[in-house]
Amino acid sequence: MKTNLQKTAAEHPLLAFKIGPLPLPIYLILAAIIFAASVYGRLPADMIGGIAVMMIMGMLLGDIGMRVPVLKDIGGPAILSIFIPSIMVFYNLINPASMKAITAFMKGSNFLYFYISCLVTGSILGMQRVVLVQGFVRMFVPLLVGTVACIAAGVAVGTITGIGAYRSFFYVVVPIISGGVGEGILPLSMAYAEITGLTNDKFIPQLIPAAMLGNVFAIMAAGYLRRLGEKRPELSGNGVLVKTGDDDLIRAAQSTEKPVEFPLMGAGLILAMSFFIFGQVASLIIPVPAPIIMIFSAAIIKACGIMPARMEQGAYHLYRFITSSLTWPLLVGVGVMYTPWKDVVAAITPAYIATCFATVAAMVASGFYIARYLKMYPIESAVITGCHSGLGGTGDVAILSAANRMELMPFAQISTRIGGACMVVIAAVLMRMLA
Repeated sequence: MKTNLQKTAAEHPLLAFKIGPLPLPIYLILAAIIFAASVYGRLPADMIGGIAVMMIMGMLLGDIGMRVPVLKDIGGPAILSIFIPSIMVFYNLINPASMKAITAFMKGSNFLYFYISCLVTGSILGMQRVVLVQGFVRMFVPLLVGTVACIAAGVAVGTITGIGAYRSFFYVVVPIISGGVGEGILPLSMAYAEITGLTNDKFIPQLIPAAMLGNVFAIMAAGYLRRLGEKRPELSGNGVLVKTGDDDLIRAAQSTEKPVEFPLMGAGLILAMSFFIFGQVASLIIPVPAPIIMIFSAAIIKACGIMPARMEQGAYHLYRFITSSLTWPLLVGVGVMYTPWKDVVAAITPAYIATCFATVAAMVASGFYIARYLKMYPIESAVITGCHSGLGGTGDVAILSAANRMELMPFAQISTRIGGACMVVIAAVLMRMLA
């Protein structure tokens, strides 16, 4: 027997059509309210206004990306959520009030690190211990092999297409695998400036397009890998990185949902924030970036079995809420704040595109094929290795969301941040030697 809500939906088809979780009429009403507030100067330039604008845009773009043929198979929601807002900023299609609200929320509230802290803490504490330990140990092999392969492929294609070996390596390949803008491009530009005697602002526009284009190809590869995993289930661990021999039991344990307890989600929130703050404090003593310390500290706590199971449950449920509700809105903010469309367009030449594509393709392919020798699932191994091509934490979110494997975030962060930091150091040393 149908409920009253089901009868209402049947009588009014518009209520059955949804944008994200919202029925279409409700979505349109909310969008109109937010737009009117931005036009008449009543949109708060803070968390409230930022969340409202980013969620209303993210729901629409994510939903379109999941519906459009072909695009949905190559990470359409992530691609649209990043690049449509970037194009809108370039053509001044986002009004000043909305821009102020997004800027205040993304930068003033540090939303990106809030998001990543919740994901890292929840995914690590909610992970099976054997998967965590074996995954961290084994993932460094495909990361190393993938780095060597992508350098060889990128430099070779760049040389063949006329870019040249030197420029291909330092200005295309290295920016792609340097770990993002803040963690990679900026330190690289400062190192290059110190070595050459120029100012770092001369290098930033030359480095950012490669990182962005590489991130796009990595997102597309993740979308393809997700589709491949659906067609060839034997290649996929469905979010499990390592073959342990008890994979069916592990999947069953991971898929067993415990009732959500809201106070425990609150405990998960303070755990996530505390792990992040611990990383900030410890980085004063340990010469390692704070996010890396956060990841390893959470992993050590999980591996040692110190955290009570109910606290782990709260962190995991918070992680599930964050990924299901705030991923596309976050990517809208990334598109608005960190993805200048003019830099993307300036990089679009056949030789440049071919070099970026070869770099990412070699990285992903090497991760896929070496997995069989390490008792890892090829799809998950390729996705994690591909995250080395990601644009920092934002790139990891986009790549994993396109692959529908957000539970791999801890491994992705290691791939991006440790791999990126190593490449920045190597590039600086090599450029100084060749100068």
